[in-house]
Amino acid sequence: MKRSSKPSKKVVGVGYKNNNEEVRIDWEMRPGGMLVQKRGLGSSGDSMIKIKVSHGSSHHEINVPSQSTFGDLKRVLAHETGLKPKEQRLLFRGKEKDDEECLHIVGVTDMSKVILVEDPASKERKVEEMKRNQYILQAYEAVAKVRVDVDKLSDKVIALAKTVEIGSKVEDKEFVVLTELLMVQLLKLDAIQADGEAKVQRRIEVRRVQSFVDALDNLKARNANPFANGSSAMSVTTKWEKFDSEVGSLTAPNPRQKTTSKITKDWELFD
Repeated sequence: MKRSSKPSKKVVGVGYKNNNEEVRIDWEMRPGGMLVQKRGLGSSGDSMIKIKVSHGSSHHEINVPSQSTFGDLKRVLAHETGLKPKEQRLLFRGKEKDDEECLHIVGVTDMSKVILVEDPASKERKVEEMKRNQYILQAYEAVAKVRVDVDKLSDKVIALAKTVEIGSKVEDKEFVVLTELLMVQLLKLDAIQADGEAKVQRRIEVRRVQSFVDALDNLKARNANPFANGSSAMSVTTKWEKFDSEVGSLTAPNPRQKTTSKITKDWELFD
């Protein structure tokens, strides 16, 4: 009796434990030497499975096709966790899995447990970013605190300006004290370490304080010499009336009054 030469399928069983339960995966060798997972009756390649993903204190249940890759699972988890796929590391049975590895090939079945951890380099970058944001926030708060103090001092500068404008005399020490208080605020701003937008806000406040200091210097000068300002200086002019003898009158005529002189000569006749 002649035996058939047609190769038969070889079935290999591989066992492992999942949640303390024995799980067996059967593999079959297809013609050509390809080793694939043996499918049960009525099964399909795109059947959905539920995977339990543990991420720190959080737990997620993700539904994916059974023949998905770990890269596919990462993309789904990105929507659930907010972590980008490149920031994720997936561990199954204590080993990290590559994105190209298929879930069903390594034995991930329905209700299998996968552990998600954040990539250490990514986590370190986020920590540095949080520190930087906190650093910028502290700089903002410091500049805002100085701005409040400068606002109070600006009210005093405006009050002094009004006093000088109406011609009232102000003691020099008021200008000196107010200038010193503004210089203290400049020192505070100089001590603030700031980057980015906080640095811009600090620069704006420094210019603002300097403008008040310059205004006080001008007010102090006007207070010492009210007539020093060219806009308020008095212009004095003198007009002289000339006679035939080229001798000037000591009294200036009213410029609005027109004077006319009529000279007549009367002669007396003698015999």
